[in-house]
Amino acid sequence: MIIDKDLLKSGASDFDVELDETALDRFDRFAGLIIEKNKVMNLTSIVEPKDIVIKHFLDSLSLFSAVQPAKGAKVIDVGTGAGLPGVALLIARPDLAVTLLDSTKKKLDFLKEVLAELGLTAATYHARAEEAGRKTEYREVFDLAVARAVSGMNELSEYCLPFVKLGGKFIAMKGPDAEAELNAAKPAIRNLGGFVKGVKTFTLQDAGERNLIIIERQYPSPYKYPRPSAQIAKKPL
Repeated sequence: MIIDKDLLKSGASDFDVELDETALDRFDRFAGLIIEKNKVMNLTSIVEPKDIVIKHFLDSLSLFSAVQPAKGAKVIDVGTGAGLPGVALLIARPDLAVTLLDSTKKKLDFLKEVLAELGLTAATYHARAEEAGRKTEYREVFDLAVARAVSGMNELSEYCLPFVKLGGKFIAMKGPDAEAELNAAKPAIRNLGGFVKGVKTFTLQDAGERNLIIIERQYPSPYKYPRPSAQIAKKPL
């Protein structure tokens, strides 16, 4: 056993997530795979088992304290990296239809290995978010889009909101600067058809303040969004 399963189980219960033994075993194996792969590929700077539990797994599962997706809901993890939060959400809720999106193929190849090892099913898509968000099969089809520590809130909204169907939600998982980011991004969110439902703030054990910014999709995004990444970076909404 690599991780402290009791720590993970009790921490998850704080977010109204009950993990059975199958889920705990999968998290343990997931941690082992991350540690091993990180020896040959830069997945994460967090490699100590306790830190993986708190700063990766529990941080990911905190999303369920802000939203409880319906059974079979379509979820896209934008910029999934090492599979966080997407794979963690899937371990806790195997009924979800998860898509793992990343622009780095090697990371997605690793996640395919993880899914096979854990006996889980998810879609993987190798593309930049701004390209995927313009494709018919991905645009405005997801119940929930999530992104964890990817970029500034105004840029992140342009990357993520086009994936979300009307009535669906986009949740940005942020650190202590969330309020300032959100205030700066509110015009962009409105332009993209979103409405700020609220911000859930909590303290993650040994990791400080965390914020879940919850945005609901009310109107379709103008088709010109998302723009190419160079334009997004040069002239954020």
